[in-house]
Amino acid sequence: MVQASRNRLTLALAAITLAAISLAACSSSATLETVSPEAAAAVIDGTSDVVVLDIRTPEEFADGIIDGAVNIDFYEPDFAAQLDTLDKDADYVVYCRSDNRSGQAMDVFADLGFTSVTEIDGGIVAWYQAGLPVVAP
Repeated sequence: MVQASRNRLTLALAAITLAAISLAACSSSATLETVSPEAAAAVIDGTSDVVVLDIRTPEEFADGIIDGAVNIDFYEPDFAAQLDTLDKDADYVVYCRSDNRSGQAMDVFADLGFTSVTEIDGGIVAWYQAGLPVVAP
């Protein structure tokens, strides 16, 4: 009886270990990070197919953008639905004015299963302060 209990315990521990290894292997290799404007500029310059997302309002967007940025307004009721239509496996750099909205959006990106999102710490305000280029949309 004792031997049978030990065998069941060993089998149960082996199953738990195998399940844990399987979960670790299947876990997302997502990279969602917040970086300095200079590091974000390096990502933009170093990744040919990076998508730059400006999540400010259209009025803010009209004031100047990071070259090539696409505008998706964080305040729109269907913001998450708009993000959900994007390629989850593409590389993204996201920013807003000061990083408040983009910080909140990082949770949305994670929830939707995006795998590579870089947020600009301090938003476009910090980008300006770092002397990085801004263009008219």
